[in-house]
Amino acid sequence: MCQKALYPGTFDPVTNGHIDVIRRAVKLFGEVIVAVAHNPQKSPLFSVEERVKFLKDAVRDIEGVTVVSFNGLVVDLARKNKTSLVIRGLRMLSDFEYEFQMALTNRKFADEVETIFLMPSEEYSYVSSKLLKEAACLGADLSYFVPPSIEAALKAKLKVKA
Repeated sequence: MCQKALYPGTFDPVTNGHIDVIRRAVKLFGEVIVAVAHNPQKSPLFSVEERVKFLKDAVRDIEGVTVVSFNGLVVDLARKNKTSLVIRGLRMLSDFEYEFQMALTNRKFADEVETIFLMPSEEYSYVSSKLLKEAACLGADLSYFVPPSIEAALKAKLKVKA
């Protein structure tokens, strides 16, 4: 284990795929800061405070994980937290182009910050928060994809009858 890493994202909501990437990152780096973004370009279903709470609950038994929220550039947050490693999850090939573009842009802002791509386990490789929100609207059982508290919160927020 070399140092701490930063895992930024929207996490709207956190999924078992996110948790899997966090577990993998902790094994590699020892300490992971999970950073929930205030992103004015997105319209999240849950507030930043709710997403931070959900993540803290989801990772409470994983040693070495800290959950924070942030505004601004990821590279600025990395510098503030004295890390040069940013973790990004890659599910499918469709994620790669966007993530690659973001990593190269971040490198121009801060060439000392490296992006490391981690894949979730195969069973979570197709899971996305957007897809789960759509499935929740239709009353789907999400227990395989998210922690129970997240499923309940999703269905309550979307006013889905249990």
